[in-house]
Order: sequence, then C-alpha cells, then structure tokens
Amino acid sequence: MRKDISLAAEVRSTRGKNEARRTRAAGRIPAVVYGAFQEPDSIAVDPRELSRLLRSEGYNTIFNLAIGGGSSTPVMVVDRQVDPIRGSLLHVDFKRIDLTKRLRVTVPVTTSGEPQGVKVQGGLLEIITRAVEVECLPDEIPEGFVVDVTELMIGQSKRASDVAITGSMKLLSPADAVIAHIVTLRAEEVAAVAEAVPEAGATAAGEPEVIKKGKKDEEAAEEKGKKK
Repeated sequence: MRKDISLAAEVRSTRGKNEARRTRAAGRIPAVVYGAFQEPDSIAVDPRELSRLLRSEGYNTIFNLAIGGGSSTPVMVVDRQVDPIRGSLLHVDFKRIDLTKRLRVTVPVTTSGEPQGVKVQGGLLEIITRAVEVECLPDEIPEGFVVDVTELMIGQSKRASDVAITGSMKLLSPADAVIAHIVTLRAEEVAAVAEAVPEAGATAAGEPEVIKKGKKDEEAAEEKGKKK
C-alpha cells in the first residue's frame, strides 16, 4: 500500500567494499535504486529511519525516496542484507514503482477465531501457509489478509481461494493451497496423555503391595520366635 512518507537519501559517487565501510562508519548504509526504465543510482540512507518505517508500515509499503534533496520517487524495498549477529541492515535494494502498472507481491496471511474443531472436538489447528502471492495496482497492495477459522471442524481447511480478494487484485498462488486446517492429535501424543494417568495409579497401587509383603515377613519372624 502506498504511504505519504518520505525517506531522505544521499548520492554515492563511488562503489566498493572500502566505500561501503566508510558509509556505514558514517551512520549510513549503502543502497541502490533501480527500475522504471531508468539507470540505477547508488545511494546511502539512514538505517534507523528505514528500519522504523519498515517496522511500522511493512515491507510491501510504497513510500517516497528523496535523493539528494531533489524530487521524490515512489519506491519499494525489494531486497536487503542483514547482519547475521546484530540483525542490523547492511544494504538495501529499492525499486522505483510505476503507479499505473500492476505488481506481483507476497502478502502475509493470518488466522482469526478459535476453531470449533479445537474447542469442541479436541483437534489441533495447523498453519500451513503464511503468505499468498497476488497481482494488483500499487495503491491496492494490502497490508495483509485475515482468514476466519472459527467454523472449521476436524478434516476441514481454509485455502488460498478463501482469501478476500478485492479491487483489481488477482490471486497468483494456487487456489487450492492450504492456509490452515484442523487435524486430530497424533497417536503418540494421545498415548502419552493416556499413559500418564495409569502410571501414576500403578505407583500408588504398588505401594500397598510392598507394605503387605513387609507385614507378612514381620508376622513370619514373630511366629518363628515364638516357636523357639
């Protein structure tokens, strides 16, 4: 979805590992912007501002990139490199967006409600797919889809075709792709639960047997003493 948000960027005149290290040391990260039949531009952006934007709006957000204080162009983050230890951004690829042309985007899917198959039948809700791919105009990109699973019983499922497509959207993921379904508990899980109670009972029942045996031994020893 397009947002009226701007991110400032500076032009980078050189490239290479040394230049990238200097950019990061200055509190920026190297980036590139391409697309819309224009030459790629090497730029630098503030990673903290970009991270805040992506956390609050999501990666499918189209926002304005102001390069060198000039005119802004609508862009979207299409790739990024992240530090495996710190989790901080190291490099970002931006794509210029033509607002009149359709895009292929991956949209997250979440579920809502407590399934009847879980609540009444004791089943288990399994999430199979967490995103679907759609094609639509840039201004119609959704932040996410929500699928209601309240009525699902054991053996029933929600599929990609159940996602609420609106406007110019077109579903690209297979329509029969399972989003979520209700299954019975695995046999070993049921057995583990069932065995827990008998084992406790067996221990409790076994204790009197030990006591009885000890009592018989004591009685036998007393009887033997009397005979002597």
